[in-house]
Amino acid sequence: MSRKRIMLVFGTRPEAIKMAPLVHALRQQSDRFETLVCVTAQHREMLDQVLELFEITPDIDLKIMMPGQDLYDITSTVLLGMRDVIQDYSPDAIVVHGDTSTTLATSVAAFYANIPVGHVEAGLRTFDFRAPFPEEFNRQITTKVATWHFAPTQASQANLMAEKVLEQDIYITGNSVIDALHWVLDRIESDSAKSNNLKTTLNKALGFNWQEQRFILITGHRRENFGDGFLQICDAIATLAQKYPALDFVYPVHLNPNVQAPVHAKLADLNNVHLIKPLTYEPFVYLLKHCFFVITDSGGIQEEAPSLGKPVLVMRDVTERPEAVESGTVELVGANKVNIVNAVTRLVEDKHHYAVMARAHNPYGDGNACARIVEVLSSWAANTRLQQTPKPTSKRAVRRKLEEAQTTDAYSLSNR
Repeated sequence: MSRKRIMLVFGTRPEAIKMAPLVHALRQQSDRFETLVCVTAQHREMLDQVLELFEITPDIDLKIMMPGQDLYDITSTVLLGMRDVIQDYSPDAIVVHGDTSTTLATSVAAFYANIPVGHVEAGLRTFDFRAPFPEEFNRQITTKVATWHFAPTQASQANLMAEKVLEQDIYITGNSVIDALHWVLDRIESDSAKSNNLKTTLNKALGFNWQEQRFILITGHRRENFGDGFLQICDAIATLAQKYPALDFVYPVHLNPNVQAPVHAKLADLNNVHLIKPLTYEPFVYLLKHCFFVITDSGGIQEEAPSLGKPVLVMRDVTERPEAVESGTVELVGANKVNIVNAVTRLVEDKHHYAVMARAHNPYGDGNACARIVEVLSSWAANTRLQQTPKPTSKRAVRRKLEEAQTTDAYSLSNR
């Protein structure tokens, strides 16, 4: 039986982190799969950093990143780009992740071409199209066209079944971000030179003894917090920094001007607030391992931090990841100054409350999500056979043969 051609498509840093271990897991099954990686580069620099870390070279790069692009630009460019990619490479299946505009547009392109879609991290819901925006819309539409729904938890499975997705098409796998977290930490801990280099890098960036002193790690980038939300977040951090001068606050500031402007205006002059450039995944994970606790509006950190026993305060009003809230390791505080200050104060001053939240309990899996996804796709590959006729030759292959023929002709003429 011919190998199945599986194409993984992603474009942002978080997607790359969560898809990277799946790329490696599929490529280990080279007898069953021809694995292709297509990146849209919705995030260029941050994406490339993750690709380098996980030692992945894309087979296709749409290079859509451009100054001032908006959701119309991203969605239409990816949709048209994937039309050409599908025509050129004729994948048997396409795998996407989560809830980005890349995921939405790729899923629609695959649907138009009648290609089955595997949706990694399926079933997350807030049931509010405006929170988070546009991610909730993106993932719900992707669900409508997906063939395989790789749900991280039972709650995600329940969301999908409530939307009439057949139970037989849902696979509870855990979240692949835990696979990625373990992959990176194992590499750091097994390589003394790497860990020493990371310590040196972080020492230069931070300027305080972060390995011995308590510090709070902060991230923030959500579109729905732009404006008043970020002003309240910054006011809360400023209040806390003045309230706890012996406590450090480390904030890798997202490059978006809507984040940079209020953060630097309100926090740059505080000695115990360390505003640093965005970190690549490896040093970020190392900081996450050493921090006191986390304040964030990110989705992925809600999944990673519980594996390391780190409490998480989420600066959002709703979350599509309620499992950690229910288990007690995550608390929703919104982009609200009073709530943030009160929640941080309680974690700093109430040792019992901190201990309860810091229990190393992660409802998002055991680090074997990718193995479970590969098992599902392997079963599909074994049970479906290509038609007896050869697979249609892709446009790319035709162009390559023409180029080879032209090169051969030119060589022959030059040697007559």
